Amino acid sequence: MRPLVYKKKKRIRNGPVARQKTLITKGDMVRVMRGADRNKEGEVLRVDRKTGRVVVRGVRIAKRHRKPRSEQDEGGIIQFEAPIDISNVMLLDPKTKEPTRVRRKRDKDGVIERISVKSGQALPKS
Repeated sequence: MRPLVYKKKKRIRNGPVARQKTLITKGDMVRVMRGADRNKEGEVLRVDRKTGRVVVRGVRIAKRHRKPRSEQDEGGIIQFEAPIDISNVMLLDPKTKEPTRVRRKRDKDGVIERISVKSGQALPKS
């Protein structure tokens, strides 16, 4: 009698990643609502829709001890903004400078624009 042999399932590596839909774009002013940097405001420098994270100027400053890679390159302690989760920030209303939720609305021309829930005003494109 032959022994039972189970086939291993193949692991799917680097499969398709679901991109997170977001109404926050580069250049928007946001306020951090959760975490150590709560209530800090800053401009969005980068949005990563694959991981659902944003980089905000002046928020979550991280340090790296970097070794010089060439003769001209300077080593030392490098400071940079680390990404935070997009769910931890809220867009600032341009009129009241308060955090607000965002809606999408289609114009008569068919152009989609972002609308502030608090003031009902259209958010400018960055």
